[in-house]
Amino acid sequence: MLDEANEIASAIIARWSAGFGKLDADALAALYSQHAFFFGSNPTLYRGRNGVKAYFNGLPRWQAPRVEFSDLKTDRVNPDLVNMAAIASFFVDGDAPSLAVKITWVIAREDGDWKIACHHVSSQTPLI
Repeated sequence: MLDEANEIASAIIARWSAGFGKLDADALAALYSQHAFFFGSNPTLYRGRNGVKAYFNGLPRWQAPRVEFSDLKTDRVNPDLVNMAAIASFFVDGDAPSLAVKITWVIAREDGDWKIACHHVSSQTPLI
């Protein structure tokens, strides 16, 4: 089950990374559940695909953005639910990461496909 959870998460990560590299809000929003909760790099809670699309459309238009995921951890909660945690390093203006965050997704089967139902990023710096 762990290998299958990794495969599910890795497939979404590949599509997510490609969409981020083009800042393609439509492609990114399509990866999310119609009921998604999304906490990105600002304090606003975005909801659903339209909210996710609004978030990505609001990002600066960097020249060659890219993201690398590392320290991937997954767990299959049940046949229709996968938890994912990783570090996402964002490169927006050079060879060094501009931002690296902890990222968690809840990935759920929806209408026969895997969709991100919950997306949350947080600082790697301890708050307490």
